[in-house]
Amino acid sequence: MIVLIVILVVLLVAYYFLIGYYHNAWMQIPVFENEQDTAPGIKVSVIVPARNEALVIEDCLQSLLHQTYPGYLLEIIIVDDYSDDDTAAIVSRYTSERVKLLSLKNYLKEGDTLAHKKKAIEIGIAQSRGDVIVTTDADCAADKNWINTIVHFYNSTKTAFIVAPVKIIPGGSVLSVFQSIDFAIMQGITGASVYKNFHRMCNGANLAYEKKIFYAVNGFENIDHIASGDDMLLMEKIANKFPNSIGYVKNKLAIVDTLPAESWKQFFNQRIRWASKTKNYSDKKIIAVLAMVYLLNLCLFVLLIGSIIKPALFICFVAFVFYKCIIEWAFVKDILRYFELDSFMPLFPLFQPLHIIYIVISGFFGTIGKYSWKGRAVK
Repeated sequence: MIVLIVILVVLLVAYYFLIGYYHNAWMQIPVFENEQDTAPGIKVSVIVPARNEALVIEDCLQSLLHQTYPGYLLEIIIVDDYSDDDTAAIVSRYTSERVKLLSLKNYLKEGDTLAHKKKAIEIGIAQSRGDVIVTTDADCAADKNWINTIVHFYNSTKTAFIVAPVKIIPGGSVLSVFQSIDFAIMQGITGASVYKNFHRMCNGANLAYEKKIFYAVNGFENIDHIASGDDMLLMEKIANKFPNSIGYVKNKLAIVDTLPAESWKQFFNQRIRWASKTKNYSDKKIIAVLAMVYLLNLCLFVLLIGSIIKPALFICFVAFVFYKCIIEWAFVKDILRYFELDSFMPLFPLFQPLHIIYIVISGFFGTIGKYSWKGRAVK
């Protein structure tokens, strides 16, 4: 156990500098002020893959149809991914010049690929008329000025790949609040890492990129055998070929709201799915960061389990978690304030054991296990 304690001390020292770096970087990101009143005349296609989203797809469509960005420049493409509910029927009621409904079953047989979401986005882009592609998820909604802000950022910065913030809306359950806090922290790290070009992170629920740059890297070619990674693996391909083309838009009007997982089973399946793409990263910096963070949480987990045999070790566990909280506190406080979740800050320390356990479990099963997504079993 002495060796474990020494390792934890070393890891916490490294973690202190890492979180300090993220915090400073986040605070340095300039808030993008959209002072332009006129539309830049850029055609935009919003691509929304949808599988069994009958309960939420209408809210998503309403959010997209009420954007302030000129309708003649905005195209909405919903790609139905073999839904067995009323998703397609609901979308069909909205089809018009601005809204297209595509069906994945018209392009491939179910089971022909593991990467259904990538294929849906790929087909949507192929059928699009826009110069800029914006991707989001069917359970998302955004401010009416979302597209307008994204496009003006693109027009002002000439950034070919734009990473934008996502917020999980908390409900009344402990699970939803935990997800909101945890996800907001990840979004803060995303913004900091993109701004500093430290490592690559993004979320497919709020991305924008030039159509021509998507084809310049041959889209999802060579990563289309991987079930997950329509966001970060594509980002890696673009960053490798166009290293100065990535930008982060820090503006609250650019935030996309999404819903939390409804059950612990859904939550763990989601996080295992996210972790499953890690082994395919080519970015050595994010691999090193993820490895260090995972090892830190694994050591804390071992210490917690060890306290069952030796209760005295629980004091060590509490002490290390306390110091971990101190290291993270200022950064997390600023992130939660930005996402207007700061009222949950008192709960942050209480969620530490849960955070440690889920990191260890999702990381382990994401590497060697399998998960279920939208009714599909994926290995």
